Amino acid sequence: MARILILSTAADVLGDTGNPTGVWYEELASPYYAFLDAGHDVTLVTLGGRPIPIDPNSDVTGEDAPASVSRFRADAAATALLENPGRLEDEDVTAYDALYIPGGHGAMFDLAESALAAKAIGAAWDSGKVVASVCHGPAAFKKVVDANGLPIVKGRKVTAFTNSEEEAVGLTEAVPFLLETTLRALGADFEGVDDWLPHAVADGRLVTGQNPASSEAAARKVLELI
Repeated sequence: MARILILSTAADVLGDTGNPTGVWYEELASPYYAFLDAGHDVTLVTLGGRPIPIDPNSDVTGEDAPASVSRFRADAAATALLENPGRLEDEDVTAYDALYIPGGHGAMFDLAESALAAKAIGAAWDSGKVVASVCHGPAAFKKVVDANGLPIVKGRKVTAFTNSEEEAVGLTEAVPFLLETTLRALGADFEGVDDWLPHAVADGRLVTGQNPASSEAAARKVLELI
């Protein structure tokens, strides 16, 4: 049994727009169950243990809902974690086998700017752990450097929510930075496919997924590595 730490955004407002945001439900629920169903131990945390907001655009029901989202919503133990996640500050990330960061636009506003999150991700990386993220989650890598002071994405194949996808959802002006552009500027070998298609990349211990549809594929790559 491996131990996996999921670090979620707790930001609930889309910058100056005032519109609600948060974690993208499928990007949390799909890996959560992929890891649990594989027999692993999963811990969910945020900065300061703040509650986890669900981006309302991802809180879909009925036939349109991903199976993992419907399962999570009906799981009292899982939904209780949204209100009472652990605190990243209380965790030793090096005691885990993998660190996974789901997306949702919220990650661009708290995780991307947090020195604490950057330090934790860097510690996980330097200690040989699997570091994984999906969609807007790689925004958390913005300030992360390795023991040599180099961005952990530098020279590595990564993917994330593309500039084209950001434009398609009409939020290019609402986000504090364009994720694809930023990752490229950090020296990443960015790989994107057509909008909304599943795409996950593993470069050594670094796993990234492009969009919500990539959540399952990214989780599988994490499981293969641990």
